[in-house]
Amino acid sequence: MVGTEERKLLRRLIQRDPAALAALIDRYGSYVAAVVWAILKGVMSPEDAEEVVSDVFLAAWDQSGDLQPGKAKAWLGAVARNKARNKLRELSPALPLEDDVLELPQPDSFTLLLEQEESDKLVREAVDSLPGQDREIFLRHYFLFQSVGRIAADLGLKEATVRTRLYRGREKLKTFLTREGFVYEA
Repeated sequence: MVGTEERKLLRRLIQRDPAALAALIDRYGSYVAAVVWAILKGVMSPEDAEEVVSDVFLAAWDQSGDLQPGKAKAWLGAVARNKARNKLRELSPALPLEDDVLELPQPDSFTLLLEQEESDKLVREAVDSLPGQDREIFLRHYFLFQSVGRIAADLGLKEATVRTRLYRGREKLKTFLTREGFVYEA
């Protein structure tokens, strides 16, 4: 959505057209969800993340005059990052500085955190090892939560081709992760 189409959508949003908000959510909802989830994953429930996503679009509604054609996605991404970080701050107020009150995570928590970081790193490497368009399809589907139909339409492919590439991508990732010693559980 660029140029005239986005300009019209933002104009309708400023005029408080609920259909314009729905169109904005339809266009950028998966992107905003991906930004929020990247910050909140493992810390909050999916419901809390959905609440933050809703707050982002409520901010777009309330501050529609701040959205500029060609920059709406960037604005939504920035608001999503800020709202997700604010939500994290609500959950984790500043720790007191006194030594006798400061609680450190148990060693098991450190171990789990390190294992999770290592797993995340391996998954990123595995996804990065996919060829260009296959990687894009994989990221759109599994990280931006786009449907097979939307990916096919956006990339000018058949849905069956997208499904086949997703299947092959999963198999390549499984092979890569197994080779790297990642314990794979189906």
